[in-house]
Amino acid sequence: MVILALLVSIVAGAISGPARKASHARIAGDEETELLKDSARSVAAFKEVYKVLMHPRCMNCHPAGDVPLQNDDSHLHAMLPRRGNGGHGVYAMKCANCHQPTNTPGLRTPPGNPKWALPPADMKMVFQNKNPRELALQIMDYKSNGHKNKAQLIEHARDTLVKWGWDPGEGRSLPPLNYQEFVAAWDTWINTGGYAPAR
Repeated sequence: MVILALLVSIVAGAISGPARKASHARIAGDEETELLKDSARSVAAFKEVYKVLMHPRCMNCHPAGDVPLQNDDSHLHAMLPRRGNGGHGVYAMKCANCHQPTNTPGLRTPPGNPKWALPPADMKMVFQNKNPRELALQIMDYKSNGHKNKAQLIEHARDTLVKWGWDPGEGRSLPPLNYQEFVAAWDTWINTGGYAPAR
């Protein structure tokens, strides 16, 4: 009788074991599908974000060199001001000499914001000439994004200097998405994993 019960137990275990494995495989498969959906959604969101970051309103202050770019054609800034260590200019050529806390009234006069500056020399955050993958990886890298974690990256999109891009003063074009669309795409990109496009 004991042997019969033991055999029944072994057979039942042999049958239920594969069923359990199949169940776990199905759950893992569902999680993988969700992850792939999130990564696809994340990449799609970043492609929208990228359009904004490559627009002159953003890219002009994220140049490859140490001289800011200017206007919609992104030419080198007149008078060739330099970045300086902190990003605020050097010697008598400080950004704040011309760039006041608000836009100066008039056509293509100096734009303004209290935080007007380039990123600092030790964390240049270059946008210029970066493909979508390079830029996404740079933004999500704590060592090269200004030491921002996920929450700080989310908050950065609400910064007044970022918002300035949609109020740049007379004679300057606006980014291709409106501000609310940009924030929604930015948040989606980060909250679904901050995935970088393949290229």
